[in-house]
Amino acid sequence: MIERPGMRTITLLTDFGLRDSYVAQMKGVIYSIAESVRIVDITHDVSPQNIEEGAFLLYTSIPYFPKGTIHLAVVDPGVGTSRKGIVIDCGDYILVGPDNGLLIPSAKRRKDFTVYEIKNRNILLDKITHTFHGRDVFAPVTAHIAKGMALEEVGEVVEDYVDLDLDLGKVLDNKIIGKIMHVDRFGNLVTNIEERIIEKFMRYGDEVDLVARNRRYRIRFLKSYGFAERGELFATIGGMGFLEISVNMGSAKERIGVNIGDGITLIL
Repeated sequence: MIERPGMRTITLLTDFGLRDSYVAQMKGVIYSIAESVRIVDITHDVSPQNIEEGAFLLYTSIPYFPKGTIHLAVVDPGVGTSRKGIVIDCGDYILVGPDNGLLIPSAKRRKDFTVYEIKNRNILLDKITHTFHGRDVFAPVTAHIAKGMALEEVGEVVEDYVDLDLDLGKVLDNKIIGKIMHVDRFGNLVTNIEERIIEKFMRYGDEVDLVARNRRYRIRFLKSYGFAERGELFATIGGMGFLEISVNMGSAKERIGVNIGDGITLIL
């Protein structure tokens, strides 16, 4: 079990958006139980009900937080059903959220992790609604852990949980095959193709054929946005460490017309 000294960092990742008061209510519950915590918002703009996108954004954020961080993630289309609530001890960090695969890619960053099913009714809110477990279940559990509660007091160890594989990009013959995992606010298309794969086959300045939505584009692989011509469609390695398809001073999403989950192929 990791140490829990001083002020704990708690991150939040949801698909709730910021138009409503949902995120604020979760924070209110956490601060009501554990005043000496620091809450950091990863994002609340995960596409509604898109568990895979949420898992990807959590996975790519984990390495940048200090040891001992508690990551609370809620993208939960199964809220109110029989799906479990879980806490995962990953050694250097803890994950809290629904048992729908959302947390598992981040847990797998560690060779060994332990999954606990949330069972202790005494640490939840008195009234648990059928539609807002982020506030009523996961927020208070996170706060109690931040205050020092042992995970064994939260619930029991389970071996059965919903798995999720991000299905990272792969090489097949002369093709690199992947898909769009996220579209950022600039319209950059973040793929699941890792930098290490690109490094094996491409160098900056190389040209490659991109196939998306049955259309083919000849694009360059460039070091960053500033090396592209204005309005040029190109590929680069983004800050998340994955291949991005971008348009300099424009939107690749609008140019190509793809959506999250759509497949792409690079023909070498």
